[in-house]
Amino acid sequence: MRKVHVSLNERSYDIVIENNIIAEAGKLISETIKGRRCLVVTDRNTGPKYGPRLAKSLQAAGFDGSLAELPPGEVTKALKVTEFVYDRCLDAALDRDSCLIALGGGVIGDLTGFAAATFYRGISFVQIPTTLLAMVDAAIGGKTGVDHPRAKNAIGAFHQPKIVLIDPSSLVTLPDRELKAGLAEVIKYGVIDDVALFDFVEKNIQPLLAKDADALAHIIERSASIKARIVSEDEYELAGGPRALLNFGHTFAHAIEAATNYQGYLHGEAVAIGMAMAAELSVQMQLLSRAERDRLIALIAAAGLPTKLRASDPDTAALYPILFKDKKVASGKLRFIVAEKMGKAKVVTDVAEKMVKDVLEWGRPA
Repeated sequence: MRKVHVSLNERSYDIVIENNIIAEAGKLISETIKGRRCLVVTDRNTGPKYGPRLAKSLQAAGFDGSLAELPPGEVTKALKVTEFVYDRCLDAALDRDSCLIALGGGVIGDLTGFAAATFYRGISFVQIPTTLLAMVDAAIGGKTGVDHPRAKNAIGAFHQPKIVLIDPSSLVTLPDRELKAGLAEVIKYGVIDDVALFDFVEKNIQPLLAKDADALAHIIERSASIKARIVSEDEYELAGGPRALLNFGHTFAHAIEAATNYQGYLHGEAVAIGMAMAAELSVQMQLLSRAERDRLIALIAAAGLPTKLRASDPDTAALYPILFKDKKVASGKLRFIVAEKMGKAKVVTDVAEKMVKDVLEWGRPA
């Protein structure tokens, strides 16, 4: 068992990493939650795989549990689906001491966390991520929310989980495309904070793609540790705080996702393209060398991820205004995370419109 601690005073919690931890989930959750009523929120892909094992564990720990099974995919992150979860909370007679349990990927975690943050003005919730992207990023840090048709994650709240339970062995059944999408967020950590992690992914990309258990356990623990430290320092992403750096590539990525109606790319795929664009922006601002930009793009490609938009994607004229729907916009000005070198990044504002549009054009296929 490996543990990573998120230090937030009375909102502190542990990230517990262990193979087959779902079988122990009930006991671990019972140590952090007052009540014994819970609602497990999952999707129709994940529920049949891990729901029965989780239900058995919860029952053994004395929980009275119910299940809400949702359609898979980004389209589930919507207010109308949240309302369905509220209905299930009422059906299950949840009270202020009860909890929601998110079993699935980032979509399920974000939606469940938002429902927990707003039901009865806030009840407890637990994260049990089953995708690499959720394990290394989405399940950690308390950002919860749903999409608006015109902007990703536009509606949300900060609401920390009580515990995060990560079972790396669940990645064995994860589709290859989902695994690759998760690697995008791991690469991001290497760019903004930890060049040693970047080096590790670079040297071990084939074992990672082959789902080597030791390699996956290493990147999960290292990524979780980086995010836990940054969140502990800057829980609410305050101006000038380090948490904004976690959005490297995401300003571009969120615009790409919104422009393609959240159906063109997996989140990690959009982040991969966004990181390539952010690296090019860093070069144009004379911060990052072309050699390091090319090194990043080569690793993204080696991970089986896209580095350019498709020819059929919305053009620069359509993408540029969508950038202004991003949550990082302040006083009408775009903010971008740019890399100064591998392992170091910063926030920039007042980037010239022409430069941003040039980067968007650069990101289109030749």
